[in-house]
Amino acid sequence: MDSLQLLMDGFATALQPQYLLYAFIGVLLGTAVGVLPGIGPAMTVALLLPLTYTLDVTSAIIMFAGIYYGGMYGGSTTSILLNTPGESASIVTALEGNRMARMGRATAALATAAIGSFIAGTIATALLTLFAPFIADFAITLGPADYFALMVVAFLTVGALMGGSPLRGLVSLSVGLFLGLVGTDTLTGQARFTFNIPNLGDGIDVVIIAVGLFALGEALYVGSRMRHGELPIIPVSGSWRSWMKKSDWKRSWKPWLRGTFIGFPIGSIPAGGADVATFLSYATEKKLAKEPYRRQFGKGAIEGVAGPEAANNAAAAGVLVPLLTLGLPTTATAAMIITAFTTYGIQPGPLLFQNQPALVWALIASLYIGNIVLVVLNLPLVGMWAKVLRIPRPYLYAGILVFAGLGAYAANFTVFDIGVLLVLGLVGFFMRRHGFPVAPMVVGSILGPMAEEQLRKAMAISQGDPSYLVHSPASIVIYASLAALLVGGFWLKRRQARYEASIPTVDTTAIRTVDAEVNSYDR
Repeated sequence: MDSLQLLMDGFATALQPQYLLYAFIGVLLGTAVGVLPGIGPAMTVALLLPLTYTLDVTSAIIMFAGIYYGGMYGGSTTSILLNTPGESASIVTALEGNRMARMGRATAALATAAIGSFIAGTIATALLTLFAPFIADFAITLGPADYFALMVVAFLTVGALMGGSPLRGLVSLSVGLFLGLVGTDTLTGQARFTFNIPNLGDGIDVVIIAVGLFALGEALYVGSRMRHGELPIIPVSGSWRSWMKKSDWKRSWKPWLRGTFIGFPIGSIPAGGADVATFLSYATEKKLAKEPYRRQFGKGAIEGVAGPEAANNAAAAGVLVPLLTLGLPTTATAAMIITAFTTYGIQPGPLLFQNQPALVWALIASLYIGNIVLVVLNLPLVGMWAKVLRIPRPYLYAGILVFAGLGAYAANFTVFDIGVLLVLGLVGFFMRRHGFPVAPMVVGSILGPMAEEQLRKAMAISQGDPSYLVHSPASIVIYASLAALLVGGFWLKRRQARYEASIPTVDTTAIRTVDAEVNSYDR
């Protein structure tokens, strides 16, 4: 009952006119940037983060929630109309949705993606509301050794499961841990890895690291791969009220629900993130589909859009469970969210629910509101988003570079940070070129100092006895869970790789044949 009352108080805050306006602006901007080709949700959040610097903390967090959901949804439009997924979680949407668009069913694909995102986001946010307080109450009982164990779980799972190669992920994580150590040691007061540069005495701001790797590095990488030719955008026509036929609703509602309950638990644990959830949802829908719908997979099956898009947005809400209750970012976008929190001096974790209940429950309430605004805004305006895709790419990437530079300068208002941003942007570019994931690097830079603090506390309590790190039942269970997560995560990644390898090429004749059979069956 206490949680319900706190949620009602959160709605009382989030429904105030000025906060509703910030939620609307956040969704609008998040979607507008998220639909741009080659820009994923993490990069969207990184680019728009500086816009919240001038706001009070409640306004900024509510606006940020809208940006988060808008950026998550925006990638589906790009995937369907351009066949250009902004992240790996949108690959399946591009596979089936773009096939539908090529056969003149772009409106149905966009509608099932939007409605599925709304349903999944609403249910997943309700599950977040239900489970987060209990997890936070449990986390308060954990000691320094237990917290260090949780961070080891985050390090190894994020490093090993993000990207195609566990070794490259762990190398990226190690670089991030090194960046987190740059600065002044809080216990001894000694400078570490500053190379006698005074500006590095306070460390490298995580905002600069995140913006440099996600925004600048990604923009350089995507821009280098998209230099020639016009974008072949598939037009959107017709009224949004008539986009989905009765048979489309019948074929979509079960995948929406299944995708939700696949995506939320996978998003809640560090086991690969939304990309694993979407491929698992796709595999489930393909296995459960009956003839003649099963033969439509790979040629434009609406279930292949509905289920994965629901799983994607449910996983996005699930990611907030470990983030808000334990302070652990498990995806690239979660790393950007925790960066936004730390910008305002907010430390996500179990004490967040005790120390700042009004803020955290206003945030959760704003997720419900942002989800409603998302579907109300995007169904009628999808034609406008399709026009946004026609922005000339030189203007697009020039704007990204400007926003990245402003974001880095706004962190500390020093020109030195612009130079650091440039160096990190080039590092991010070459990492992407050679297949190194950047998310573990950001996670390492954020969690590294926190893990060091907890480790030092544990060693001080035990007077240097390393066995103290595994002395409690909680730490033993956490390390055992780590082994299970790694085994399960690698299994899920292998399944994902298998489905990626089996993605078929387009055969328009076969598509027309199957579509004709399906349409006659629906009639």
